Amino acid sequence: MVSKPAVMVTGAGAGAARAIAMRFAREGWRVGLISRSTERLADAARDVEQAGGAPLVLPADVSDRDAVFQARDAALKAWGGIDVWVNAAMATVVSPVARMTAEDYRRVTEVTYLGCVHGTLAALEPMRDRGQGAILQVGSALAYRAIPLQSAYCAAKFAIRGFSDALRAELAHQKSQITVTMLQMPGMNTPQFDWARNKLPVEYQPVGAVFDPEVAGEAAWRAVRERPRELWVGGSAVQAIVGQMIAPGLLDRYIGKTGWDGQVTEVPNPHAPDNLYQPAPGHQGERGRFGGRARAHAWILDPAKARVALGGVVAGAVALAGLSRLRRV
Repeated sequence: MVSKPAVMVTGAGAGAARAIAMRFAREGWRVGLISRSTERLADAARDVEQAGGAPLVLPADVSDRDAVFQARDAALKAWGGIDVWVNAAMATVVSPVARMTAEDYRRVTEVTYLGCVHGTLAALEPMRDRGQGAILQVGSALAYRAIPLQSAYCAAKFAIRGFSDALRAELAHQKSQITVTMLQMPGMNTPQFDWARNKLPVEYQPVGAVFDPEVAGEAAWRAVRERPRELWVGGSAVQAIVGQMIAPGLLDRYIGKTGWDGQVTEVPNPHAPDNLYQPAPGHQGERGRFGGRARAHAWILDPAKARVALGGVVAGAVALAGLSRLRRV
């Protein structure tokens, strides 16, 4: 009997990462679940098993390099290999820069950026031994276009993009079969909006369109099947990325005006326990409190294919223009 492939997912206790884990579970994969919350890991393991997957619970804080490598070693001992590694764990602090501290930036960087680095390094060793594998970095439109009140998170996502680009180039130089895909995600209906350290007097919310976390699961599954360089998920993410490429200065002014007000609500901030240093209590699952506005489906665009298609359209237009001139001669 051939063993099912194996995937490791960081941040898998809740939110988009848990939705990603469930998507692989529905395909019958073995699923390694990495998170700090043992109670939510137990919930996720039960759901993975019910969906047809084989769960492996691996409690770890991704900011701790040794803990991530220990989780990796436990998976290798249980499975013998890892086919896919998904770096999805994140933390954020919502605050104007003037109210941020060095410690705030350090912790968000340690979890969101270095957690991704730790997971990638842990995955590369066994994948190089086997000569193949896929690494998925769960990014954001904010990896291209930063917004107010999210300076630490945006900076971490920018860093992940730079790290992934450099790694991808090295793998190409080595003619490696290991692939690195970054998923640039839109606003998601996940519990992060209740867990983030929020220094505002009111609750905050995602800007623009919001999507259910299952969208992230579909994007991850497509990335593993097609192995693209990047996937841009959701029309709002595509607009932000393309807008940044075309008119960054204009977006500075537009987002400066709308990005702040769009994130704040009129609901007083209860200042509940956040998850910056310790996991938030409870049995929260994939979805957050924005179900009333969340969309179940999203565009998933491979920008490399889009550029080829656009080039074809332009070439066709040029050819038609040339034929038209020839007819007039």
